[in-house]
Amino acid sequence: MTKPRVVIVGAGFAGYHAAKTLSRLAGSRAEIVLLNSTDYFLYLPLLPEVAAGVVEPTRIAVPLTGTLDGVRVVIGEADQVDLQNRWVGFTQPEGDRNRLAYDRLVLSVGSVNKLLPIPGVTEYAHGFRGLPEALYLHDHVVRQIELAEQAEDPAEQQARATFVVVGAGYTGTEVAAHGQLFTDALHAQRPRLTQRPKWMLLDVAPRVLPEMDKRMSATAHRVLERRGVDVRMGTSVAEATADGVKLTDGEYVPTCTLVWCVGVRPDPFVAELGLRTDRGRLVTDEFLNVPGFPEVYACGDAAAVPDLTRPGQICAMTAQHAQRQGKLAAHNIAASYGHGKRRPYRHHDLGWVVDLGGKDAAANPLKVNLAGLPAKTVTRGYHLLAMPANRTRISADWLLDATL
Repeated sequence: MTKPRVVIVGAGFAGYHAAKTLSRLAGSRAEIVLLNSTDYFLYLPLLPEVAAGVVEPTRIAVPLTGTLDGVRVVIGEADQVDLQNRWVGFTQPEGDRNRLAYDRLVLSVGSVNKLLPIPGVTEYAHGFRGLPEALYLHDHVVRQIELAEQAEDPAEQQARATFVVVGAGYTGTEVAAHGQLFTDALHAQRPRLTQRPKWMLLDVAPRVLPEMDKRMSATAHRVLERRGVDVRMGTSVAEATADGVKLTDGEYVPTCTLVWCVGVRPDPFVAELGLRTDRGRLVTDEFLNVPGFPEVYACGDAAAVPDLTRPGQICAMTAQHAQRQGKLAAHNIAASYGHGKRRPYRHHDLGWVVDLGGKDAAANPLKVNLAGLPAKTVTRGYHLLAMPANRTRISADWLLDATL
């Protein structure tokens, strides 16, 4: 008898944990295929620490083969789904096209950078969504500091030592916080660099981390200002050029670095499926099923999963939701074959963590607001628990950074 095949598209938080959980539940009773454009799962929350040189980049890239026992990994970019005949078409790295038939399908394609129609942003802004972008930013910052030290013109030195981050959510706040510490360390090694590097954090929102509790937001704001980050709320970029950015308040800031952390949007692949969407995300029921196709499941940033704890709303695009939805999708697929009972997705918020570099962090585990070292302990403990591998190596990087 042929084993049923489950195809999972995307190896982000949702897809990776769906594959891992299903492999444990199904054992050898099903063929599990994971289709992804890279051969690793990327732990996105630690990207700012990679850009700042605190954590080695290989630590947060977890190989799919070797950590997902019993899962067949296929490298390719999904570009077509035939829902009637049940197959997924994809393009392999060298351009060859292929397809995978499925009995159950999990769509967990995730999200991409959100670009706004602002002149010059596409040409001059640096995204911050993947490992190549984090590595590029690290090298770019070092290069700008070196060029600033060599510059004879004070205006050029100031422009090269000015770094503008747009978006004061989790990623943008952490990039600016870690970035200021990083460039301060570079500045201390270069006596000829007379100007202290300056980081700016911009957002149209009224406060830093607008999605979090106001006390955590205030904690992060205090840390940033104490560190010297120029925080400007209610302000964004009106135009970007090769030499600087014009702000919405009319000011022109000479800079060679514009980091775009405005947010994310669902992968454009979702719009090509011809299925019903909500704000660009695939509509699902509370069991993560796509209406009209009981064999198709969707989870993570690409799915508009009903939030049963907030009737009438959908779950936010966060790693916490994606990871838990991926695990539930695996359980519900197993239930569809008679192993267990399917369950609706219901998630109660356990709190949030933001690492601000150095000894600083903000966290509210179980609604208890923390700052400083207690928050730092909780934040790093959470990341170690959430990492599927490389925990010892990441801990060693943190220990080395603290020691030095």
